[in-house]
Amino acid sequence: MLADVLNFLRRTLDERLRLDRGGSQDDADGDKVVFVEGDKMDPLSLPVGAVSLLLINLEEERVLRSADVRVRQAEDGTRMRVQPDVRLALYVLFVARFKRYDVAWAHLSAILESLQSTPVFEPASAPDLPPGLEKLTTELVTLDFARQNEVWSSLRISSHPALLYRVRLVSFRDRHPVAAPPVTDVTTSIGRSP
Repeated sequence: MLADVLNFLRRTLDERLRLDRGGSQDDADGDKVVFVEGDKMDPLSLPVGAVSLLLINLEEERVLRSADVRVRQAEDGTRMRVQPDVRLALYVLFVARFKRYDVAWAHLSAILESLQSTPVFEPASAPDLPPGLEKLTTELVTLDFARQNEVWSSLRISSHPALLYRVRLVSFRDRHPVAAPPVTDVTTSIGRSP
């Protein structure tokens, strides 16, 4: 699911950048939004001439849990015992590395404008949204100088033009529920137990 969300964001923003920068979807210049190559992770190597998409943190969203997190009703009406859903917010860093500083910011501006105009992706407006996702929302995150320094230090690279977005809500659901036994006896007692 995480890979599906990241691929969706990369494809969507790559397409919009191509069109915004005067190209077409079939532009032969290569991708505008890319992932970092797997064999170049230590030290991290960002490709020149593209915006790199990096997942830098995950955060569990616990606020939206249902009242009875262990029981869910199946489509046929049977009650199932399941593990609680895990709902995540993803912190995605877009890093632009171009030979010209102004070109890097032009690409990031296009991403900012794109996510500002479409902050919510739903199946109706984004048919290629990964299956199982009801919607994805994006919000710009602004870090103070100390936190920015921590991010760049943890990546072990020098600072580059970048934007940080919080993408939510990626939900993982228990795929192996077990039938819950029906409640047949309810006992209520008031007072102290012996």
